[in-house]
Amino acid sequence: MDNAPAATRKTLYLVGGPMGVGKSTACRELNRMLPRSVLLDGDWCWQADPFQVTPETKAVVLDNICHALGNFLRCDAYENVILCWVMHERAIVKEILARLPIAECDAGVRWVSLVASEEELRGRIERDVGAGLREADTVERALAYLPLYRELGSELVDTTGRSPREVAELVA
Repeated sequence: MDNAPAATRKTLYLVGGPMGVGKSTACRELNRMLPRSVLLDGDWCWQADPFQVTPETKAVVLDNICHALGNFLRCDAYENVILCWVMHERAIVKEILARLPIAECDAGVRWVSLVASEEELRGRIERDVGAGLREADTVERALAYLPLYRELGSELVDTTGRSPREVAELVA
């Protein structure tokens, strides 16, 4: 009888949602909750000034995200790999998954989109704008993105009235 410990299956968490819905905060909680976990916030790969959305910058950011996630998945130190990013189009998620060593690493994928009521989302973003953390045009963009998540086929987690810890528990 082989008494060697069974290999632990890795899990890749893809957590999307509009700006201001609480992805970064909830994923930091998730990172603390899950054993042997690592968090990549997609915004870290696009922290540019000026912020420019061009075909070239999109390709660079996606390449950086996929490269980092692939390295995390291949690293024996990590069992749970978390990506939080807007991911408002199915094509973005498909591209990420196509470029990752999912089968090679025997990784499961948990794809979740965080949503909130329009009132809650507007209030959160307006507080961030007031604190100088976001630009004023973020409110309308986030509200325009909100319905897109209901069409993706991901699991939806409503953050309305929930603490970051509660949201992380639902994602876990």
